[in-house]
Amino acid sequence: MGKVIVVVAAAALAVSSPAAFLRSHQAADGGFAEPNGRSSPQLTAWAALGLRAARADTGEALAYLVAHEDELRTPTDLALIALAEAALGRDPRALLERLPARPATVNAAVWHVLALRQARRAVPQALVQRLRAAQARNGGFGWAKGVAPDSNDTAAAVMALRAAGVTGTPIRRALDFLRRLQNRDGGFELTHGRGSDAQSTAWAVQAFVAGGRAPPPKALAYLRTLRRADGSYRYSRAYAVTPVWVTAQVLPATLRKPFPLR
Repeated sequence: MGKVIVVVAAAALAVSSPAAFLRSHQAADGGFAEPNGRSSPQLTAWAALGLRAARADTGEALAYLVAHEDELRTPTDLALIALAEAALGRDPRALLERLPARPATVNAAVWHVLALRQARRAVPQALVQRLRAAQARNGGFGWAKGVAPDSNDTAAAVMALRAAGVTGTPIRRALDFLRRLQNRDGGFELTHGRGSDAQSTAWAVQAFVAGGRAPPPKALAYLRTLRRADGSYRYSRAYAVTPVWVTAQVLPATLRKPFPLR
């Protein structure tokens, strides 16, 4: 009898994939929402990117994103939704035209580059130089110039720089910075002392792949420890919050797919 229970439990885990979990949280309007929450363009973009990385059905996510374009205000939101729309096969020309030529923050510049490359457009050299100049002496990148570097912004910057064709020393230095934020449990933390979390670990994995390096095996093992029976991922071993957002960001990393998606 015990063996039967184990087999049934294993089968249920296999059926409850991260992609299936995400699809189960798509609303009738095509948007995605957290449990007991409301759909939003930002969460829908993340869910669509995760599903696209897994080559899974995204339902009416694209239609939802297009319908809510007028609600977007910040450059990072515009770039994120442009990235998702391009990944789903739409030319996000109107969104790209709304992006400022000179992003106010490093984070905005990163997403501007990723959106352009996902849409298969050239990146202005001034934008590339702005990103390169934002690299701190320790190799990391912060959300804005003068802000302390963290793993998430550094990983995203690596993907943007690689997408723009940058190789060599800037990438090596950034990956070295990331290595210093890996903990003994295999996970990566946002900044020193914060503790490992799924999203920081996922970003780091994507950065190593984008940089042409094998992701640390213990990082992928750490992510596996956070997977739940319903296919979702915990934020950390201590917390299980925002499961749709966390799962959407972890899924591309487990498939070793950095942004822009190809």
